[in-house]
Amino acid sequence: MTQAEEIKQLKATIDKLEKENHQLVYRNLQLSEQLCMWYELRQRVDWLKQEMTNQQRIQQRADLINDAELLALMELRLEQNPALLTPEFGGPQLAELLGVSQARLNRLFHHTPLYKSADDYLLYLRMLRGLQLLREHPEYGIASVSEEAGFNSVRTFQRRMQEAIGITPVEFRMMVEKNR
Repeated sequence: MTQAEEIKQLKATIDKLEKENHQLVYRNLQLSEQLCMWYELRQRVDWLKQEMTNQQRIQQRADLINDAELLALMELRLEQNPALLTPEFGGPQLAELLGVSQARLNRLFHHTPLYKSADDYLLYLRMLRGLQLLREHPEYGIASVSEEAGFNSVRTFQRRMQEAIGITPVEFRMMVEKNR
């Protein structure tokens, strides 16, 4: 083998090694990025675990908070998830959502002049939701509004609305349309 052929072969080997080196460097960068992402994810998971533990402690102490704080917590939780206002959602489920006993929830409503019970409060929220839907969605039928507001039936919605504001859903909708 001549010197020119050896130089050519060495250059080819050097080129091959440089390519392999670039590939290894690129692979190391990818692994480094993945490691950073894993580390950040691990930190987030640890933070979430800590937050969950803190929330559990808060719920364990919820029976000890005053009425105003419990009312605020209740409104916050129900505003965050209005889908909870199904016909099946009642006082026991509300107590569980708040992390308090049923007795504590009953005491809260015993001291609150606006509502006699948790079920009265939930009925009030369903009624507000129904009125809002009637006002904002004239294309919805009364049955759809009733269901979405969390009532068992159209008849229950009509009766409760008549009791609360003195008019039926149809009359309310006509009044809203007249004022538009």
